[in-house]
Amino acid sequence: MNDVTLHPATPPLARKEPRRIAQLGRHRTDDYAWMKDDNWQTVLRDPTALRDDIRAHLLAENAYTEAVLAGTLEVQAQLRAEMKARIKPDDASVPKPDGAFAYYRRYDPGAEHPVYVRTPRDGGDETILLDADASARGHAYYRVIATNHSPDHTLFAYAEDTQGSEVYQVRIKDIATGAVLPDPILSCTGDFAWSPCAKFLFWTFRDDKGRPTRIYRRTVGSATDVLVYEELDEGFFIGVDTTRSGGSILIGCGNQETSEVWRIPGNDPTAMPSVIEPRRTGLRYEVDDWGDRLVIRTNADGAVDFKLVEAPLDQPGRAHWRDLVSHRPGHFIVGFTLVQNHLARVERTEANNRIIIRTREGGEADIAVDEPAYVLSLDPGLEFRTATIGYIYSSPTTPRQWFDYDIATATRRLRKAQEIPSGHDPALYETRRLTATASDGATIPITLLMRRGTRLDGSAPVHLYGYGSYGLAIEPWFQPNILSLVDRGWIHVIAHIRGGTEKGWDWFLAGRGAHKMNSFTDFIAVAEHLIVHGYTGAGRIVAHGGSAGGLLVGAALNLRPDLWAGVIAAVPFVDVLNTISDESLPLTPPEWPEWGNPLTDPLAYDTIAAYSPYDNIAPRAYPPVLATGGLSDPRVTYWEPAKFVAKLREFSTGTAPILLKIDMDAGHAGAAGRFDALKQTAMNYAFALWAVDR
Repeated sequence: MNDVTLHPATPPLARKEPRRIAQLGRHRTDDYAWMKDDNWQTVLRDPTALRDDIRAHLLAENAYTEAVLAGTLEVQAQLRAEMKARIKPDDASVPKPDGAFAYYRRYDPGAEHPVYVRTPRDGGDETILLDADASARGHAYYRVIATNHSPDHTLFAYAEDTQGSEVYQVRIKDIATGAVLPDPILSCTGDFAWSPCAKFLFWTFRDDKGRPTRIYRRTVGSATDVLVYEELDEGFFIGVDTTRSGGSILIGCGNQETSEVWRIPGNDPTAMPSVIEPRRTGLRYEVDDWGDRLVIRTNADGAVDFKLVEAPLDQPGRAHWRDLVSHRPGHFIVGFTLVQNHLARVERTEANNRIIIRTREGGEADIAVDEPAYVLSLDPGLEFRTATIGYIYSSPTTPRQWFDYDIATATRRLRKAQEIPSGHDPALYETRRLTATASDGATIPITLLMRRGTRLDGSAPVHLYGYGSYGLAIEPWFQPNILSLVDRGWIHVIAHIRGGTEKGWDWFLAGRGAHKMNSFTDFIAVAEHLIVHGYTGAGRIVAHGGSAGGLLVGAALNLRPDLWAGVIAAVPFVDVLNTISDESLPLTPPEWPEWGNPLTDPLAYDTIAAYSPYDNIAPRAYPPVLATGGLSDPRVTYWEPAKFVAKLREFSTGTAPILLKIDMDAGHAGAAGRFDALKQTAMNYAFALWAVDR
């Protein structure tokens, strides 16, 4: 039986079933472990299989959240309307030429999902390849994660998920007839690649634990799948891709610190793969094919911020790697792309990027922007034999712009500028790049967006966002939704804390494993900097983070509850010690390099136990908290935010509401439709407004 109170105005009272856990000579008690369904793997694929008492509890939590926030419904509707008005109803991507055609996606006005189309390269009537909005009908959740046409332009493949569990089916459509071929590929990660001859489709299998474990080769037009590669290390992710040159089919394997790549010649797709360089702990590399050689991004030879090397196709091992772009400390090579005679790479220093175009002979030219904070990102095309490089520019005040850079003339052509139908004047806003100082002297970049003329007297509310894990940088893109807060007098702030790569790979290493606490104290240092310099005041900041960013704000909540007016923890990774101790969960073994392995390493156990948000809840006056989750989320499972909220509510000595919202029809990314997704964003922002003013 489930001991929840069904009255929506009363917080659900979760029953306690103490579960004592002994591990490495240490002991802990988990009162809310019962919220994890024993058949959780089945639930991911079939949410209706959720145990009745757990479902009742989650629905009661949702009802309570709706009751507490009922007074914000009008504001939520206003916010949704504002955000929707900034979305172009018939938006379309930049057409990408490939052979005789150009491929792109567009939206019908009012549609939640795009239509994938192509036209003749030089113009003409479009051919609809997939109407995702039509495919979504009848599904509470629907997402197309990947699409790709065959190299001979006769077939179109797409991966779809109808549950949010990230278990994809891959379907292949005959473009000429519109018929979908029988025998779809099941249990795929959504990752697939065509062979250059278009006779085969390589795809990645997702096992019952939700992990990518095998690469298969499907003969197009049949149900025949041949095993090409099997990964025996549960801690490695794998994927497959065909290079733009068509010279190689590459199988990438790796975790957070080690990688390995296997190659199949593009002109011999049934050959067994051969390894480029055998895996060695700490060696990372990724490969592309430049037609007559391989280009490799690697941290070999102490290249902490990575370098580019080249290697012969017939002798690709490390013994034959020769520096192409040497390592420069502090110049982090984020990534690169190749066209026939040129290489384009992105380098990041101090949280800003530049793009460098390099010829085969070694000449270089760069694309840079003179702004405090901005984003430059490569936007690779579909063709290898071209002298054009695509890229995207954006800043917190400037909507995205898509450019083609003509290498021969060193000129750029604007292909598209993001339209804001309701209007947007960049001159009304101001971006600043600030620097906070951590307790150990490290300098933390801060990106700030506010209305020009905002009073800096400590009265402005702040929306403080952070992530700080896996080496992922939170780049300062234009975010139209956040304007709904900024236009109400808020200051939007991104804390570029350790654990990301905003300042290079060392910045990441300083915020992982034994050094993870740096991420949390950096976030707090940013908040304190904003207070000291008059941007806001204590109790005027709403902290916001999702997934591993939910871990960030959960830890900051425990460390300094006095700083926050409220905390938005979206699909938050907050039950860290239990999750990283559960080998059955999809991401646990692959993430031991990131967090440490508390099953075998006492130091890792103690480190995680010292910051894990769920394990560090104590009697404190907590501010309002809104935690969200998705029932079919395979990355941060639904029970993490559910347990977190139950325990926070038990221990809080204050009266602030602790809220939980579980999307019963979605997974990690929430609702898939472009307008449906605004509902959760509007609730988040309404919660922030309510938390500051309550």
